[in-house]
Amino acid sequence: MAGAAKRTAIQTLVVIGLVAVALALWKIRLVVGLVFAAMIIAAAIRPGVDWLARFRVPRVAGVLLHYAALIGVIALGLSFAVPAALHQVDLALSPSGKAEIAHAAKHSTGVKHEALLALQKRLRHLPKASHFVGPAVSAGRRVFEILIGAFFTFAAAAYWIFERDRTIDVVTGLLPRPRRKIVRDTWELIDLRLGAFVRGQVLLICLVGVVLSLLFWGIGMPYWILVGTFAGLVEIVPVIGPLSAGIVAVAVGFTASTHVAILAAICVLAVRLMEDYIVMPKVLGGAVGLSPLLVLVSVTSIGILFSGWAVLFAVPVAAVAVTLFDVILRDVDPAEEETPAVIFSPTEGET
Repeated sequence: MAGAAKRTAIQTLVVIGLVAVALALWKIRLVVGLVFAAMIIAAAIRPGVDWLARFRVPRVAGVLLHYAALIGVIALGLSFAVPAALHQVDLALSPSGKAEIAHAAKHSTGVKHEALLALQKRLRHLPKASHFVGPAVSAGRRVFEILIGAFFTFAAAAYWIFERDRTIDVVTGLLPRPRRKIVRDTWELIDLRLGAFVRGQVLLICLVGVVLSLLFWGIGMPYWILVGTFAGLVEIVPVIGPLSAGIVAVAVGFTASTHVAILAAICVLAVRLMEDYIVMPKVLGGAVGLSPLLVLVSVTSIGILFSGWAVLFAVPVAAVAVTLFDVILRDVDPAEEETPAVIFSPTEGET
């Protein structure tokens, strides 16, 4: 009886401890999300840092070079895109632009008429400059919070690059010796897949944004750089992003003509097919090895359980879950699993 009572007490304490940890993690879910994002970023740039280390470049310098390159690419893209985008926004909000949209709405029918009416209504009800004071203060505070979160994420990513191997050693040292290798191999496989996914997403964002912007410019779509940039950025949101990009492109195309809207839909479809049949299998190689159905379920589930921003982690979380499922329940050897290159091959990261 005493032994049974002791076991029951221990089991109860374990359950209470697990519940307490779960509640604590839920309370700090934003911090957990930022740390997870840092681990993903570290996985993406680790091969480059290790490659530079082979040429006697210190790891700290390697990380700073990657961050400097990222800032440089963003600044270069903004220097090209922002002036044209601001010009197009000014054109849309000018009296002549509003009058042109109103005239097109008046002389159109069907889907084009509805799209133009919706756009005209949004432009008519834009708040006046005096109404922006309160929202501007709130937006400024929000931007400051985002900047702090970004600084924390990239700083944590840098630390994780230096501390990952030591952390793996500590964790595996707590396990029985026969399980240490498989845990280490699983951890490294997850790291490789997450890194390949991030690098692949960056390639897709740049590719889709540039290609669609040029195609939209070629067919004479108004505000082509805004729509093309939007289409590239929403590639980061699986399934929902490309669909919303297509809807926006067709709606904006209707502001010019039905012909342009049809051409815009064809452009979006062509780029999507290029992604599915050329870029994904040939360049990305299915970076995380997930089926489209599983991606859709993951995006929907995480979006419902958490919030809109959490869908950015849907594919990485699903990749981690699938890898653990394969190793734990299907007895897959992680050391024998293939990982896509996506710029860096797995062996290039070894020093």
